[in-house]
Amino acid sequence: MNVSESFIRQRVLQGIALNRTPGFHYVGNFLRPSFDHVSAQNVSMSLNVGPHNADRDGNVNFGALLVFADLAIAANVRAAHDRAARLATVNMHMHFTGAPMTGLIEAKTTVHGYLVDSLGRQGAGSISLTAGGQPVGFGTGAFMVLDPPKGVALYPMELRSEKDPEVPALAVEALEPDELLIWQRAEAALQSNENQSFVNRFFGFDTRAEDFGAVGELKNGAHVGNRVGHLQGGITMGLGMATAERALNKDWRVSAVSAWFISPGEGPVISARSTILHRGRLTAVVRTEITGLNNRRTMEMVTTHAKKMS
Repeated sequence: MNVSESFIRQRVLQGIALNRTPGFHYVGNFLRPSFDHVSAQNVSMSLNVGPHNADRDGNVNFGALLVFADLAIAANVRAAHDRAARLATVNMHMHFTGAPMTGLIEAKTTVHGYLVDSLGRQGAGSISLTAGGQPVGFGTGAFMVLDPPKGVALYPMELRSEKDPEVPALAVEALEPDELLIWQRAEAALQSNENQSFVNRFFGFDTRAEDFGAVGELKNGAHVGNRVGHLQGGITMGLGMATAERALNKDWRVSAVSAWFISPGEGPVISARSTILHRGRLTAVVRTEITGLNNRRTMEMVTTHAKKMS
């Protein structure tokens, strides 16, 4: 067993241990962002990039990064309400500078206010991301404060930071049946011969190119679910971006993404379909539609791409 595999296995089991305390979700406990400062005015968070969440080029996986961004803006909105409050992502828009997203990624967010004359309580905020002191991304997001689904009790989120004591990993023999499914998925991802990163295989971003662009699928489950059992919003965006990237070749990089959340990501399989709207000399535009149970539309996404230097 190499060092990276040992680290990943420990992180998977620590995530399961943390998940036994109600309030968060497994994907958050697995990525384990640090809530360094949280207030109703602003939030500072950080995320260590490692073998568990990095792509093969060493940069953080877009799915992991967007979970982090989603959590950071949401934490800012939630701070003005209740740590147990349920928030639904309405939209997110992110721009990327192309600078390396390695090492320690830091996020700073600010809430800019709430929608007026609206039946729902909808807050919007902005985020800036840096890595190694260099800007790597910035954007905005809007979140609706909702009641939990009928029969579902929500508990306050535990806002852990890097200063908190390390959580012991559970023994595999001590896992409950639903926890064992997460462990088995991680083991399958580690042992796969596919030319992909661990995190891409673990999250389940399965994409293939087509004449019109690309299609993608993700098997839904506790490893990618949110606090009420729907597909986590950042993972939904990650599936869309992975599919959009597959629509173009490796000569292109994502420069921005705009996503509109339409309905919860429900069902055993979440599907994505990316269509190339424009592919020019320097820029490209891809539209991605994501659907869930009974082909219900979950998200609309548009990504812009820039041609890499040869």
